[in-house]
Amino acid sequence: MEEKKNTFKNIKNIFGINVFDNKTMKEKISKEGYAEFMKVINEGKDLSSELADEIANAMKDWAIEQGATHYTHWFQPLNENTAEKHDSFIDLDKQGNVILKFSGKNLIKGEADASSFPSGGTRATFEARGYTVWDCTSPAFVKHIKNGSTVLCIPTAFCSYNGEALDKKTPLLRALQVLDKEAMRVLRLLGNKTTKRVDVNLGAEQEYFLIKKEDYNKRKDLVFTGRTLFGAKSPKGQEMDDQYYASIRDCVSAFMNELNYELWKLGITAKTQHNEVAPSQHELAPIYATANIATDHNQLIMEMMKKVADRNGLACILHEKPFKSVNGSGKHNNWSITTDDGINLLKPGKTPRQNKLFLTFFTAVISAVDEYSYLLRLSASHPGNEHRLGKNEAPPAIVSIFVGDMLQEILDQIEKEEIGEDKEKQYLNVGVTTLPKLPQDFSDRNRTSPFAFTGNKFEFRMVGSSASTATPNVIFCTIVAEILSRFADRLEKAEDVDKELAKLISENIKQHKKIIFNGNSYSDEWVKEAKRRGLPNIDNCLDSYGYLTSKESVKLFEKHKVLSRLELQSREEIYYENYAKTIDIEAKTMLLITKTQIVPAVIKYSNRVAESINNISKATGLKATAQIDILRNLTEKLNLLCENIAKLEKLESEAVHIENMKERAFYYRDNVVKVTEDIRELVDYLETITDKRYWPLPSYADILFYD
Repeated sequence: MEEKKNTFKNIKNIFGINVFDNKTMKEKISKEGYAEFMKVINEGKDLSSELADEIANAMKDWAIEQGATHYTHWFQPLNENTAEKHDSFIDLDKQGNVILKFSGKNLIKGEADASSFPSGGTRATFEARGYTVWDCTSPAFVKHIKNGSTVLCIPTAFCSYNGEALDKKTPLLRALQVLDKEAMRVLRLLGNKTTKRVDVNLGAEQEYFLIKKEDYNKRKDLVFTGRTLFGAKSPKGQEMDDQYYASIRDCVSAFMNELNYELWKLGITAKTQHNEVAPSQHELAPIYATANIATDHNQLIMEMMKKVADRNGLACILHEKPFKSVNGSGKHNNWSITTDDGINLLKPGKTPRQNKLFLTFFTAVISAVDEYSYLLRLSASHPGNEHRLGKNEAPPAIVSIFVGDMLQEILDQIEKEEIGEDKEKQYLNVGVTTLPKLPQDFSDRNRTSPFAFTGNKFEFRMVGSSASTATPNVIFCTIVAEILSRFADRLEKAEDVDKELAKLISENIKQHKKIIFNGNSYSDEWVKEAKRRGLPNIDNCLDSYGYLTSKESVKLFEKHKVLSRLELQSREEIYYENYAKTIDIEAKTMLLITKTQIVPAVIKYSNRVAESINNISKATGLKATAQIDILRNLTEKLNLLCENIAKLEKLESEAVHIENMKERAFYYRDNVVKVTEDIRELVDYLETITDKRYWPLPSYADILFYD
């Protein structure tokens, strides 16, 4: 521990030491090889076999220096997780002697069993071949595993034998490429001659819960489903507003310190940490990175959170709603567009009315979100997030944009073709002369908005805490690229680009201003207003999945070659399958816990109360009225519980015979979920009237308020 403390004195000494980044590569390969590699990265040049061999050999030597014995193609299949198959560097020469070898071919291409990952029907059991392909834009890294072993991890894309994308990364890389292409078209038309590339930057704020490992192990619902299927409300929750930014527990602080240390070694810029609104809830936020690398980093953050928590006697819970009576967890996706020469295209600047780059790209985002809001809703749709969205703790299911008063005023003037003036910078006066003046931001922050402009970026707040950031960013990039493509098509035909641009921006604001809402998105009034505006209110994930293969979606994604019709259909099938399997596991877990823990515990306590009734009657000759009422209440609720258990078992037995996965998913939603909710209500009530010494599960009070 002393060594770690000393290392913290200079973070520069440890930051990125486990990463084979460009700086390390430059030191390890020839000057000519590095120059050629940068052309591959920046200009899309083909990677020669000779350069691949040179990089592979350097990467192997570096990894072995770090203690690595194996390498793996690290990829992100369609299950929100990561996957890896480890191969050692050991090989044999012609004489049968052991050598250490890693070729360019090993680096560039690997093979995995594609039929064992979610494929939505694109891969049958007998069609097993799938390929992993090196993503040279995301640096390789080493992971030091608990038992002392070390593995070289090479970020890769994952595709089928026929070339269909079977992962999260491939569509993201395609979408980033498309946005770059269309944004560059617009920039050139607006007179920019210096920019060579447009990047999407992403900062993903990760919320999570930490509880004691011993409590986690006693809750099989947490172990099997990631959330508590039962739990009566604690006497104290978050109503006192005393959790947010509160002093961090010592054990949690120790976890955070170790987590930062591990992430910094991986080149992940863990920057912000604090307590969140709910008890035992926390947040970590990194500095922005390009969307592809930020997505890789977020997967590593989630993985490392779980590992470090385990080493500290804790359990990290990433489910969106692990505890019913307190806020759930999200993953706020902060999204911006920047150029390689340092221009943030979503930064208003001091004179936003005259900033045609900002107004063009800002308008494009507004137009894209309005036209394709159903796809943004889809990007945040999965079973865990159903318990969170629209529950006045997270954004509603209705997609809208918050822009703030100043930008709203500018947009209104543009729509009406009025000439306005940019206001001078405003300063806050808090009434204390010893405090410095604070420059006021362009807008306030709206925590109820699903898609909020926050000064120089958009924050998409709907994404669930356990989800990959890839899916929403595939959709962001594709829909914005589509609008930019239309802008470019129109400007290319214009005799006067500036006049046509002004007209185009005004028309788009008029057409899409209905998506802008600066008020309280939690209010009932907004639901009515949104309906009046014609905004879709897709209040459950199953109803959103069908939009993935709608005529408009297929046309959009195929036009830009981000996802084919087959790839879209496969993802839709995976969504339905994931929902059905999630509810099935939850139902089976509920049956296991109620039948083997809850029912026996209530019976045991009921017997104890019955004995008490007899003992009191014998000892005093009085009627034990209070005890009789307790026993009657216990018995009535236990009978109802057993009836619902039988009902759930029947529904479960029927569900497995539904072969069509979409039909099975809707069957679970419309039938099984209702019964599980009834069972939970009964069990949660029984918890409140059963002696704690008999109750088999740690309570919310035990789990969330620990020392």
